[in-house]
Amino acid sequence: MEKTDNPFWLYIAPAIFTLLWAAGYGVSKLGLQFAEPMTLLSLRYAFAVLLLLPFFLIMRPKLPSRRKDWLHIVVVGILVQAVYFGGCWWAFSVGVSAGVLAIFMSLQPILVAVLAPSITNERVGWHRWMGLFAGLLGVLVVIVARSDLEPPTVVGIGLSALALFAMTAGVLYEKRFGVSHHPVVTNIVQYVVGFVLVLPVALSFETMAVNWTVELVAALGYLVIGNSIIAISLLLAMIRVGEVARVSSLLFLVPPLAALFGWILLGEEMPPVAWAGMALAAIGVTIATRKRNEV
Repeated sequence: MEKTDNPFWLYIAPAIFTLLWAAGYGVSKLGLQFAEPMTLLSLRYAFAVLLLLPFFLIMRPKLPSRRKDWLHIVVVGILVQAVYFGGCWWAFSVGVSAGVLAIFMSLQPILVAVLAPSITNERVGWHRWMGLFAGLLGVLVVIVARSDLEPPTVVGIGLSALALFAMTAGVLYEKRFGVSHHPVVTNIVQYVVGFVLVLPVALSFETMAVNWTVELVAALGYLVIGNSIIAISLLLAMIRVGEVARVSSLLFLVPPLAALFGWILLGEEMPPVAWAGMALAAIGVTIATRKRNEV
C-alpha cells in the first residue's frame, strides 16, 4: 500500500469546499434581491477585510518578502475576486439562475485539463479525460433540459463565459506562480484588490442603494465568512498541494448542490432530465478525481 503524508484536513477539504461553494450561488442571488451586484460585492469585500484585520494585527503573520510574490497575489485577486465574482453576480442580475450558472462554471475542468499540461507541466491521464468529457456531456444535458424554463440571454451567456475564463486563468496562475503564504495575508490583499476594482464600477453604474433586511444580513454574513474566507482559503490550499486538474474537476459536484440550494432559497425549478444530466456530471467527477498510477 502506498504511504501518504497528506494531512487530515486535505481529505475533508474537498467536501467542505464543495458545500460552501455550491451554497454560495443561491445565497448570492438571494442577496441581490436587496442590493445591486457591484454594490453588494463591494460590501462583501469591505466586511471581509474588516473581519480579517484583527486577526492580522494579533497574529502578525509573515509578509511576502519579494515584490513578485505580492504581484502574484494581486493577479489572482484580480482574476478571481474582481472578474470571476463580478461576472457571476452581474449574470445573476440579468436573470441567470443559480443552478445554470453553476453548471456553466463546471465547464472549467475541461479548460483546465486542456491548458494544464502546457502551463503547469501536469500530466492528465486517459481516465481523467474520460471523466471530464462525461461531466461535459452532463452539463450539456442540463442546459438543454432547462432551455424551455429559462431561455439563455446573450448578456447572461457572455458574463458567465467571462467568469468561467477568469476562474480558469486564476486557478492556472495560482498553480504556476503561487507560493504558500499565510491565508490571512493572501485574503486581505485579494479582497482589497477586489474592493478597489469593484467599488468604482458600483459608483459609476449603480445607485448604491441597499435594502437592509434580515435576509440580506444573513446572506452577506455567509458570503463573507463561508465563501470569502473559508471556501477561498480551502481552494487555494488544495490547488497548491494537489494537481490542478483534479482540484478543478471537483466543481462538477457543485451544480446539483447549487440547484438544490437554488430550489430551497429561490424556488428555482430543475426538470427531471436536468437532474439526470447532473448525475452524469457527478459520475464524471468521480472518474476524473480517482487516484491512479498513470503510465
